[in-house]
Amino acid sequence: MGERVDLSEKTSVTGTSPGLHGYVARPSTTGPWPGVVMIHEVFGVDDVTRRQADRLAAAGYLTVLPDLYSAGGAIRCLKATFGALKARRGRAFQDIEAARTWLTAQPDCTGRVGIIGFCMGGGFALVAATNGFDASSVNYGMLPEEPEVALQGACPVVASYGARDRVLKGAAATLESTLTWLGVEHDVKEYPTANHSFLNDATNGPLVLRPLLKIAGIGPDPVAAPDAWARIEAFFAKYLQTPG
Repeated sequence: MGERVDLSEKTSVTGTSPGLHGYVARPSTTGPWPGVVMIHEVFGVDDVTRRQADRLAAAGYLTVLPDLYSAGGAIRCLKATFGALKARRGRAFQDIEAARTWLTAQPDCTGRVGIIGFCMGGGFALVAATNGFDASSVNYGMLPEEPEVALQGACPVVASYGARDRVLKGAAATLESTLTWLGVEHDVKEYPTANHSFLNDATNGPLVLRPLLKIAGIGPDPVAAPDAWARIEAFFAKYLQTPG
């Protein structure tokens, strides 16, 4: 089980969300450990994302899941958060930086920090790969405009997409070619059986939407998910567990 932490009072980063807080999951082993900033889906922090953070902690990473909707919940913050993602700057990125600097300030963190995101969070994890992280895990995240420009200087990237995800059709191939052209170390894979949100261990989102999501095939994929998690953990072990 993790704990809630107030990030707004424990960082020198300015321009963060009022009342910025997050969920912190700590490994059960003796530290220090590498850190990981986890960015949630469009639906916000929920039991699914907290279990994902717990999973990374069990793998040996001090994990913090900042709530990008801290200033008023998803309804009030969603538009501004997506606006920041499209512009590649704004309060959401300050919140992510606050989480990163919180990790690096912890005495039980090695100072090496990765970022992982899902859905909307995957888009943030991709853009933030140029912002001081040592590795980035992008899971069905939208690509930025002009990715060949936006991703210059990115840290190593491991990315997973579903071939049945119509919204992100072609994203994996574009990301693969872009990272290759930029000379960024990467592991990009598209899973033929998977749709959006396939790494979740349960259907999430508002109850009223869940039947529609199920009909659309959006949600857990017991075939693709274990392979994707194995790739993520191997990639993080390579770039975060070893000294830089």
